[in-house]
Amino acid sequence: MRTGATVCVEAYARLHFGVLDLRGSAGRWFGGIGAAAAAPSLLVSAAAADTLAVEGEDANRAKSFAQQFLDHHRIQSGARVQVHRSLPSHAGLGSGTQLALAVARALAEIHDIETDTRSLARAMGRAQRSAIGTWTFAHGGLVVEGGRRAGREECGPLIARLPFPDNWRCVVVVPDGPPGMSGADEAEAFARLPRPSEHDVEHVSHLVLMVLLPALADCDLESFGRALSEIQEVTGRWFAPAQGGTFASGPSRGLVTQLAEWGAAGVGQSSWGPTVYGIVEDDDRAARLVDRVKGALGPSGRVFAGPLRSEGARVWWSGASRTT
Repeated sequence: MRTGATVCVEAYARLHFGVLDLRGSAGRWFGGIGAAAAAPSLLVSAAAADTLAVEGEDANRAKSFAQQFLDHHRIQSGARVQVHRSLPSHAGLGSGTQLALAVARALAEIHDIETDTRSLARAMGRAQRSAIGTWTFAHGGLVVEGGRRAGREECGPLIARLPFPDNWRCVVVVPDGPPGMSGADEAEAFARLPRPSEHDVEHVSHLVLMVLLPALADCDLESFGRALSEIQEVTGRWFAPAQGGTFASGPSRGLVTQLAEWGAAGVGQSSWGPTVYGIVEDDDRAARLVDRVKGALGPSGRVFAGPLRSEGARVWWSGASRTT
């Protein structure tokens, strides 16, 4: 255990780009593609302590995650945890998974527990449907995960991961609107969704394998964006019975169209929304897009811009001495 030192963990918003398979006919369910945006992000710090104390934004949820980790590893001592900055909740940014993994990683550090991100997710009960947030926390970049086998409690395997070009920028828009589904409501929504056609599932997989990934490897934003937007249209129709259309009702639906009209090469909605995003080539285009979005939103909502992150969560120490 390290004493007299504080560990900090910064985790980044998870953008969910689409689901691979809601049919499960090949033996695996869900799977998906996604990435981490550099903004917004959350920041957690922790230090060793005899008991557990948690302060800051989203402290109640963070305390529940911390206690879950301590119980899982049968740790009798505690920690002083501070949530300095949190992600918007139920907005399609993976706030629960990122907070759970950040707290778990911080506690693993101060209690000298050797672990990996997949094990952290298992301890925290994450990746029970989508593993995108788990793999963006671990590695960043564009990640493709292979889904879960029927009847097994496991994190979907990482099957592809590519870094983003340094000059690409992502504009993330969190409009004021109905929160995205989560928890029991989300599970019920998935249970009610009709199975998509086999043609649609095969088409999405073909787009990912033969257009999206090669375009990213070639730094071809135009082809990447065109494939991403089409994937979002196809998979969005799968969720239309639950969210009222290809994209969530309210401002999200119109913003996706506007982002494309204002020059974004690839657009879509992250998970159930209301967060939407547009990907452009450089800082100047991102700044112009941000101005257009802010003009449309007025005083409501939040807009973030920055690179698509090609590294996982950041972990660092402030002051350090170690006791055994």
